[in-house]
Amino acid sequence: MSVPFSHHANAQATFTPPLIANGNAFLGDIFSSDKDNVEKPITAGFFRLEKGSSLVHTYICDEMKLITEGEFQISDETGQTVIAKPGDVFYFPRGTKATYTTESYGVGFYVRLFLPLRSDQC
Repeated sequence: MSVPFSHHANAQATFTPPLIANGNAFLGDIFSSDKDNVEKPITAGFFRLEKGSSLVHTYICDEMKLITEGEFQISDETGQTVIAKPGDVFYFPRGTKATYTTESYGVGFYVRLFLPLRSDQC
């Protein structure tokens, strides 16, 4: 049985993630395997933060993030702080509490693995 792949042409330029917090933080999934693989779903999408309030987020699933535009300052509770720029890749294990700030804006592409949680819990 053949299974087709999914494609979202020029997603970085054409997909607008919905507002999630503080009037300046946006996040939205482009694709999810939750209907095809209920036990081990993965999700991918874009996160955007614009100048304004910091966003503090505790990860309840493992996530990888590739910075695609702009710049973020990302810090965690261990004291680690990074100025994230396009091309930088991050791994946030479940339980990481990260704070995001930006002087202008930043965009990241993420992939999440949900175990044992459902995709709507992360």
